[in-house]
Amino acid sequence: MEVRERIRSLQEKMKEEGIDYYLIPTADYHNSEYVNEFFKVREYFSGFTGSNGSLVVGRTNAGLWTDGRYFIQAEKELSGSGITLFRMQEEGVPTIEEYLVRNMKENETLGFDGRVVTASYGRKLEKALKDKNIVIRCEKDVAGSLWTDRPKMPGNPVSILPEEICGKSVGQKLAQVREKMREMGCTAHLLSKLDDLMWLLNIRGKDIAYNPVALSYGYFTMTEAWLFLQKQAVSDELCRYAEENGITIKEYDEITAFLGDVREGKVLLDESNVSYALYRILRDKAEIAADDNPTEKLKAVKNPVELSHMEEVYLKDSAALTKFIYWLKTNIGKIPMNEYTAAMRLDDMRREVEGFLDLSFPTISGYQENAAMMHYEATETENKELRAEGMLLVDSGGQYLGGTTDVTRTIVLGEISEEIKKHFTLTAVGMLNLTAAKFLYGCTGRNLDILAREPLWNLNIDYKCGTGHGIGYILNVHEGPQNIRWRYSDTMKEAVIEAGMVISNEPGVYKEGSHGIRTENIIVARNGEKNGDGQFMYFDTLTYVPIDLCGIEPSYMQERDIARLNDYHRAVYEKISPYLTEEERLWLKKATAPIRKQ
Repeated sequence: MEVRERIRSLQEKMKEEGIDYYLIPTADYHNSEYVNEFFKVREYFSGFTGSNGSLVVGRTNAGLWTDGRYFIQAEKELSGSGITLFRMQEEGVPTIEEYLVRNMKENETLGFDGRVVTASYGRKLEKALKDKNIVIRCEKDVAGSLWTDRPKMPGNPVSILPEEICGKSVGQKLAQVREKMREMGCTAHLLSKLDDLMWLLNIRGKDIAYNPVALSYGYFTMTEAWLFLQKQAVSDELCRYAEENGITIKEYDEITAFLGDVREGKVLLDESNVSYALYRILRDKAEIAADDNPTEKLKAVKNPVELSHMEEVYLKDSAALTKFIYWLKTNIGKIPMNEYTAAMRLDDMRREVEGFLDLSFPTISGYQENAAMMHYEATETENKELRAEGMLLVDSGGQYLGGTTDVTRTIVLGEISEEIKKHFTLTAVGMLNLTAAKFLYGCTGRNLDILAREPLWNLNIDYKCGTGHGIGYILNVHEGPQNIRWRYSDTMKEAVIEAGMVISNEPGVYKEGSHGIRTENIIVARNGEKNGDGQFMYFDTLTYVPIDLCGIEPSYMQERDIARLNDYHRAVYEKISPYLTEEERLWLKKATAPIRKQ
């Protein structure tokens, strides 16, 4: 097996280098969630294709850690590899740090590429392994050097967004960041997070599939700004734009030498996104203020121009998915189709939407038991035929000149069991519960998660992921710092929900070998009434796509739940019907008809 041979070659190289354990995370030099092919070293050595996971290779063993979204997928992909699967956050499963402390001996050496490990995690490893006097070697990409046919580093041209699309100029955004720096007593800010940099400078790139970002670094003082880009990404137009906005463009690889020349001052950096390699350079040169990027929160709170464009884009995107559901329902059992061809059909329909730029992630199209794998992806050669029975889960989205979309619907194609109907109904109830929330300013997603999860927890069912994540603006489909999840984690940021934050709302049920259900809408936080008790808040809906009534059993719902679903469907018809043909409108009228208890 290829994976076994690759692990064996790495172990031999580790022996040559005097390394006892080697860590390979899923990351690029900027801790991006999704990475370019060049950075998929963990995938190369493990065979696991999920977007989150870390491989630890010892001299005689190997283990892979991943989260609940990928347990089923990882078990299948690691089969026969000799790699042990560690299911993160499950009872009795050690963290990587705990595993290393247990297994590494005094004075042994841990290796990793310091450019793909964050400063915060590198420091965590330092602390955990200190008592064993473990040596950390992070100056070499030992694993990557063995990848003989490794793809080339990406370096695509950078584009400039019109200011009227962004709502704020680069100068206005830089002024906001510098004000935050001033409040923190900082003289400089190292910014490594790619979507933050793109937002700050009103530019976009094409270095990561589906995420319109360019490999880059930014360094900002109170009066100067530097942008580090690969030479091939820089055009004459970008040079003029940079000069107009007081930005000096330098070569991407010059960041190391540039930071090495920093001699004084207080530098702000986000240890959860800046690499351990760059952190080690700076910590001996300047005082470090380890805190969140101010850009992250500024980016998360969409301004009125951004929200206006997103509302328009979501209507068009919702109409495209509604048209797809109509097509699927009309043709299932009549023409041949499978998970992959259905996904391609939806992708083509989305490409016809005005302002379409790209997909925001590969379309997830999972039929029957495949839907239990949260991030399952069918291919042209590996897919399941669709029949007029069971359910198809479709999670999809697009990048538009005016917003980024993400939406999931589980579509009933034929007969389903009573148990599945119960799961389907209560998933919808949870989504509508969260949508209807009224809450005081100061709440984080941890205060709100129970609203979506409670109907399923009452059945002793849980989904191994958060309920919601932030959504970018012509940027990454996943962004922070806002999220909705119940579990506290010292590695997961937690942010107060602010008016203007856009968040996904996606409870689900995932039963291995049987079925998967997810119903996802995108919502935006708004300010409501302010009185003596404080500032109350609520959510508006951006997504308007019918929830399949073939999966709804009203007997599992309270009158309040039925009213919420009927109100939502009334709005779906009003907002989406103008985008449809007459036949599609007639179908949508039935698909959104009011329901009631028998």
